[in-house]
Amino acid sequence: MPDDHPFSSIPTSILVPIDFSPSSQAALDAASDLAEHFQASLVMVNVVPCLSFFALTYAIPDDALRQKMGAHAERLLAKCQLALKARGINSSFSGEFGNDVAGAIIDIAEREHVDMVVISTHGISVGILSSLAQSPRRS
Repeated sequence: MPDDHPFSSIPTSILVPIDFSPSSQAALDAASDLAEHFQASLVMVNVVPCLSFFALTYAIPDDALRQKMGAHAERLLAKCQLALKARGINSSFSGEFGNDVAGAIIDIAEREHVDMVVISTHGISVGILSSLAQSPRRS
């Protein structure tokens, strides 16, 4: 009788999108445990929206706001990377800009050739997508 496994193959690279909320921290914890178990590398990504608020246009230029948000995200991702290194988990991170957050995550998953995506679901649970050869595509 064949063994039933939740994954079709052992992941070597796992992507986890992070917005620094408690639910994304739970996803990072789950992804870290998986990376440790499978000896996989972990790719963390934060997508900073390209906000264009009319009220902020006159107070803070969009570029300055994006740079500040991007720099803050990179500092937080670097802290996460240090904690992962202490656990012996190889990791990298990327800060991206764009309003199509889901599309950016798919693009990054394809660019980085990840085998698995671990993503938070609005604080309710953590979702795991495996076998990205059959990943959802944008319409």
